[in-house]
Amino acid sequence: MKFSSLRIHPALAETLAARGYEDATPVQAAVLAPSCAGHDLLVSSQTGSGKTIAFGAALADTLLGETAPAHVPAGLVIVPTRELAVQVRHELAWLLAKTGLRIGSFTGGTPVSGDLRALSRGVDLVIGTPGRLVDLLRRKSLPLAAVRMVVLDEADEMLDLGFREDLEALLEAAPAQRRTLLLSATLPPPIQSMARRFQREAVRVDARLATGAAAGAAHGDITYVAHLVNAGDRLAAVVNVLRAAGNPRAIVFCATRDGVAVMHGALSARGFLATAISGERAQAERDRALEQLRRGDVQVLVATDVAARGLHLPDVDLIVHADLPVNADSLTHRSGRTGRAGRKGTAVVIAALAERRKAERLLMAAHVKPVWTPAPTAEQIDAAARDRLLAELQEGHGGAPDPAAAALVERVLEGDRIDPRELLRRLLSREMARLPRGESLRPVAVPPAGADHRFGAAARRDSGDGAGVLFRVNLGAKDNADPRWLLPLICRRGGITRREVGAIRIGPRETMFEIAGHAAADFASAAAETDPRAPHVRIDRADQPAAGPPRHAHRPAPRPAAHDRPRPSTAHARPAQGPGGHRPPKRRRPAP
Repeated sequence: MKFSSLRIHPALAETLAARGYEDATPVQAAVLAPSCAGHDLLVSSQTGSGKTIAFGAALADTLLGETAPAHVPAGLVIVPTRELAVQVRHELAWLLAKTGLRIGSFTGGTPVSGDLRALSRGVDLVIGTPGRLVDLLRRKSLPLAAVRMVVLDEADEMLDLGFREDLEALLEAAPAQRRTLLLSATLPPPIQSMARRFQREAVRVDARLATGAAAGAAHGDITYVAHLVNAGDRLAAVVNVLRAAGNPRAIVFCATRDGVAVMHGALSARGFLATAISGERAQAERDRALEQLRRGDVQVLVATDVAARGLHLPDVDLIVHADLPVNADSLTHRSGRTGRAGRKGTAVVIAALAERRKAERLLMAAHVKPVWTPAPTAEQIDAAARDRLLAELQEGHGGAPDPAAAALVERVLEGDRIDPRELLRRLLSREMARLPRGESLRPVAVPPAGADHRFGAAARRDSGDGAGVLFRVNLGAKDNADPRWLLPLICRRGGITRREVGAIRIGPRETMFEIAGHAAADFASAAAETDPRAPHVRIDRADQPAAGPPRHAHRPAPRPAAHDRPRPSTAHARPAQGPGGHRPPKRRRPAP
């Protein structure tokens, strides 16, 4: 069904058309049908079916009227995890960009002060996890009196995670005359009980019925495979499954955090580009691991069920259940990380001999009927790798079949003698395609072999490179400048060692110092860049006009960080010393 034929706000219709969205998914068409307008909805749909756009359009239809938004919470979207909150906010931000609605996201793991500031500035649509939303509600910072629509996304997982009391507190604080949408991939009895309590004559929506699939049927874009292994061969089976599939983007699910750590270490030791997430890891680590998988820096994510929902990973090709899930719903949600947005995917269940009956019950409850087979063997992996190599050699640069290359491969297989240079060229191009492209580097001047890097009179006599070059730094006696901490700062800023630093003379407002002639050009280039650890410090050549004053130059420049200062010494009364720990002779001190 076309979006143009559905009841949708004009601002959203324009945005969807600009992004190339023409055909609505079954769940979007069902939620936006005229029979559902203004009603509470109990929606069950497969993962990756476009539910976010569906309830986003319903939110716009309910919240947008003839008057402009008042910037008080009128919509509330409750999600189980921080990752899902980020994904939902990202989707709704572009979908509702032209509506004027202000969107705020509030989750645990972030400073509550930022949430309080955002609410004080005004928010129309609130997205958050139950714990943080209840915290803001108890602080009387989250007013819900004007809420006209509440959305509970992945409601069954929120109940599984123990958020029942928080959900009830939020729903009871919202006005009774509101619209409530409850969405989930599965609808177990606890969810149906909550729907009866907090919804008013809810319309049941099962988008799978519109496609002819039975309610609760398995995902049509996911192929299920089941392998039976011996008790001690679970790790070997996972390795063989990943190897037999080539190099797909995959998620390997384990039952426990310890299991994730062991599996991640074993796969990394075998050469797989793998990362891991689990509940014990900090949010920053989890975000970093997911971003690595999205960018393609790694190919395998090892995770507990924390990755089973709410992750925006559209290109996952393979799901491996290294440990059996606890129930059929968990199996469905784990497997639902692949086969998203119309892509095909594969889910592999690995079960030991003693787990055969349990696995069969899980698969039956999830309406899945796979064929039980042994895990791939080493011989099958070699054969699959050979077939992939031949297929790649027969492809042209654009990925399409190349008749000339195909004929070349056929000659190789038949034992004919061919030009080895042609075969080598194709093998080399194939190998180079696997590697990342080189990064751009700034040019550097490399001194010739045997160049003398010493500094001082002897080096000048031997190399003839002339006297050192005078530089200045905008730190002086007014800043308590001291050679003992200035010298490490100069070396770090210019990327040199103390051997290239000559005399240091401290003035009232700036300090002069000498750099060896052979290192002066590189030092000037490196020192000209702003140091994030000391952005107020400027270094430039003394024979050139000084750079303009930095921002806040009227403030006294603070002393460098502790790592740039030596330990306190009782020799503070001694005269300033040079880089070698000795007082530099007067004849070597340049005039400022």
